[in-house]
Order: sequence, then structure tokens, then C-alpha cells
Amino acid sequence: MTSRSGGDVHVRPSSPAPLYVGMLVPMSTPTRPLLDTAAVRALLASHPGTRLIDVRSPGEFAAAHIPGSYNVPLDLLREHRDELRAEHDDPVVLVCASGARAEQARGVLDRTGLERLEVLRGGVTDWQRDGGPIREGAGTWAMERQVRLTAGSLVLAGVLGSLRYRPLVALAGVIGAGLTFSAVTNTCGMARLLALLPHNRRGAPDPAAALAALA
Repeated sequence: MTSRSGGDVHVRPSSPAPLYVGMLVPMSTPTRPLLDTAAVRALLASHPGTRLIDVRSPGEFAAAHIPGSYNVPLDLLREHRDELRAEHDDPVVLVCASGARAEQARGVLDRTGLERLEVLRGGVTDWQRDGGPIREGAGTWAMERQVRLTAGSLVLAGVLGSLRYRPLVALAGVIGAGLTFSAVTNTCGMARLLALLPHNRRGAPDPAAALAALA
């Protein structure tokens, strides 16, 4: 834009084109609602046929679980997903230690015909904190705790080992990258590997009997 003042010509910069926020900020994907402890207890009271499915490892389940829940480990669900065809309309509440694996399990079960799949927010951890009943026994640490111990030990080994052999410091970087990827994708490859160890598989349920809890 130009204007004249006396004999001089002044050039004014044009106003910048408006920026549309919708073009710059991606829309967030809506998440499916989770049920807190109070909501799950109310559901159990109003629908006695509600099925509590604990998708943690057998070792974690043995250490502490909600009374009346069935142990159907997440890896077992993944392995037999094509065999699952539900023939009931009872609510199913998926449980893990914190809620992350239960959400993955809901994704696995979405095509099985189950009409009402719910996830306990915060898992067994929040359930126990909120005063929900827990049956305790001899078992293993929660998987998240095992992951923290393993990741921390590997990082420490890499840092200390690098004092003698410098390239070992890369191990800490690899673990850090893996944890970052785990957070971004909401998955955990290390947890899946740890779940295969004998102490986590001790007392594993019979696949047919475990899957019958969902049929």
C-alpha cells in the first residue's frame, strides 16, 4: 500500500494474511471414557454378571488382584484374538496395573462382539488406593516396577561401563530412546519381553479356561 505526504512516497507494508488456528493446531483424537473405582463398584452392584478381566501377567495377578476377577493376560488375548466370539451382553471391565495395558486389551477385543467394554481408570493401583477390596498373595512386582528396575539398571550399567569402555554410554541413549517411543506410542516392548520370563508366567492360566471368561 502506498501514500503520498508532500512530495514523498511512503510504502506501507501490507497486513499479513490471517492465520487460521485450525490449520496450525491438529485436532486431538477423542479418547474413550474410563471408569473410576466408584463407577466400577456401582456397575458390579447393578449388574451382577459384570466380568472383571485382569490382563496383567500371571505373576502380577497372583501378587494382588480384585476378588472375582479372571486372569486373561494381554499376550494371550493377542494370540487368540481371532478365536474370541462373545455370546453374551454382560459388561466387561478390563483391569491392569495402571490402565495402559487394559486400554490395549480393549483395542484387541473391539471386534469380538462384546458390546460393552470398559477400562478401570488407574487399574489395580487406583482401585486399592480408593479402598476397593484386594486379594493378596505371593507373586511378582507390578510390570511397571519391573520395567523401571530393568531400564534403570541398564542405564546405570551403560554409564558405569563407559568409564572403562566409552562406547557403552550409547546403551543409556538406546534405553532413553526406547522409553520415549514407549510413551509416544503408549506401548512397551520391554514389558512384553519381561512378561515372557518364568517368574511372570508362573501359574499361567489354561488358555481355553481363561478365554472362557469372555465367551
